[in-house]
Amino acid sequence: MSDNTSSDNSSRRSAMARLRDRAMRILAMRDHSELEFRRKLAAPIMTKKGPEAVDATPEEIDQVVAWCIEHSFLDDSRFVRQFIASRARKGYGPVRIRQELNQKGIARETSETAMRECEVDWVSSARDQAQRKYGEPLPTEFAAKVKVQRFLLYRGFMQEDIQEIWRNFAD
Repeated sequence: MSDNTSSDNSSRRSAMARLRDRAMRILAMRDHSELEFRRKLAAPIMTKKGPEAVDATPEEIDQVVAWCIEHSFLDDSRFVRQFIASRARKGYGPVRIRQELNQKGIARETSETAMRECEVDWVSSARDQAQRKYGEPLPTEFAAKVKVQRFLLYRGFMQEDIQEIWRNFAD
């Protein structure tokens, strides 16, 4: 009986080791939110034979997540800061970024705090996106302005920031 228990223990340990290895491979690519990380960790593994279920219990996944948090491999606030910076560099506005963070399971307070602390000039970013798409100077006739506004709203900029572009432009 002790032989069976010891082999069961070693197979469980090796399953945990494989789960930790998988966690490290996932986190080596980029930072993830905890929710996103849990999804990837529990997702089936693609093999040559097709998708193969992960041999891990929810408790084991919880242990690996806790281990990653304890060792600072997984940190939602760091993920949020990097995500905001990355999406802002790609020309997305605060509304869209908040929405994406929400989809990734980030708490509203965490994302709001990070948005307040980030040093992104949203008006300048909106102007840059509009000029990149529509050229300089920006259109002043109503129909063309509406197109620019619709584009910027789609990119996730707030109406106040979009209106500020033309206020500054008029000066």
